[in-house]
Amino acid sequence: MGIEDTSDSRSESGSAGALSSYFGFDEHGTDLRTEIVAGLTTFLTMSYIVVVNPQILAQAINLQGYTTSQTQSMLAVVTLISAAVATLVMAFYANRPFAQAPGLGLNAFFAFTVVLGMGVAWQTALAAVVVEGVIFIALTAVGAREYVIRIFPEPVKLAVGTGIGLFLAIIGLEAMGIITGDAGTIVALAQIGQSPVAIVSIVGLFVTFALYARGIPGSIIVGILFTSGLGYGAEWFGLVPAGTLTPSSTQATYNIAPLAGAFVTGLGNVEAISFALIVFTFFFVDFFDTAGTLTGVSQIAGFLDENGDLPDIDKPLMADAIGTTVGGMLGTSTVTTYIESASGVEEGGRTGMTALTVAFLFVAALAFIPLAAAIPMYASHIALVVIGVVMFQNVVDIDWSDITNVVPAGMTILLMPFAFSIAYGIAAGIVSYPIVKLAAGEVEDTRPGHWALAAAFVVYFFVRTSGMLQGSV
Repeated sequence: MGIEDTSDSRSESGSAGALSSYFGFDEHGTDLRTEIVAGLTTFLTMSYIVVVNPQILAQAINLQGYTTSQTQSMLAVVTLISAAVATLVMAFYANRPFAQAPGLGLNAFFAFTVVLGMGVAWQTALAAVVVEGVIFIALTAVGAREYVIRIFPEPVKLAVGTGIGLFLAIIGLEAMGIITGDAGTIVALAQIGQSPVAIVSIVGLFVTFALYARGIPGSIIVGILFTSGLGYGAEWFGLVPAGTLTPSSTQATYNIAPLAGAFVTGLGNVEAISFALIVFTFFFVDFFDTAGTLTGVSQIAGFLDENGDLPDIDKPLMADAIGTTVGGMLGTSTVTTYIESASGVEEGGRTGMTALTVAFLFVAALAFIPLAAAIPMYASHIALVVIGVVMFQNVVDIDWSDITNVVPAGMTILLMPFAFSIAYGIAAGIVSYPIVKLAAGEVEDTRPGHWALAAAFVVYFFVRTSGMLQGSV
């Protein structure tokens, strides 16, 4: 009896010791239990993407012979696989406690701007994701990160998060039946009192906000499940007719063959100018969202050096780039590092073991794919409003006392929701930056790259809105 206990103890100690040695627990002042708890916390806070990403992309991806719920379940599988791959690379290559998955904002850009707005085939949009990932890999491999950062105006970079937040919020509020289009005011409050979807959505939204404010791990996914339960319950008790608050079909499938490799077809249907803008926008948002998230979370973890930089940042950037490339090949939008990683860091996560735990949980979540197909759209889009509101915090980083920052930042933020395009918001900010700097007599703050990008976007805006590309995308 005593011998067996000692053997088990040595076995456990050996496994823990190997992990401790590989990830450097002692060096980072952590242990196995802390890392696992941190990974679980991170997973819970970002798990909403398993439901939300498929629902957003399924609005743009139409697979012949498959129902919407089957398409959503395929996308859920791809979401989980791409998130697991990227996070595994983060764990073993970068040894950082950061988790990755297809990003909110970029999936909305993919669906609503590129496919539904510009009329680009979804296969071509996936091809743009793959190309962006390959470019990201190449630039990271040659250490060109600092050059890329310098070429983009600072106020535009700082404004992108807030603009995307507004963009996400308006999409979410419309899906929840809270706002609607109106001929007189363009956007108006919907007839909430007459809409069961809106009533249930509002209750779910404020419950989710309350959970989030309490700092409860997994508050968003809990809110989504709670709101879905209200909808199913209302129909069960006969408060509304069947099918009012629940999906018409909840069929699920694990077969991702119709999605995997679809980007190859897309590469054969490319219109150069529009495709270049799509790739540029994917890259811009992915690159700076990832760099900003890595810096912010690293600050919490104490990873930054005396200059405020993250040592070996190219490694987590490479994990992001690989995840994006794999995700695009499998059939999902751009993968990025999640700010929710901060929740795991606050729990003490300091090494790749935290990321490894998250990756394992992503794989385990494959067992719950049928549940994702049963979530109503209005319930899943609560996440867009909550995350959108939280992203407004980014606006405080902008120097609003300087008009040469106010104009490009303001244009970036305003154009995203009003033009319903992340790309147009970024472009408007980039075009306005060198112009106001020149007018203010601060041309020394500009670089040749600023003027080149601005000129390129002026040409694009003209070509895109003049009808010259009509029928070519």
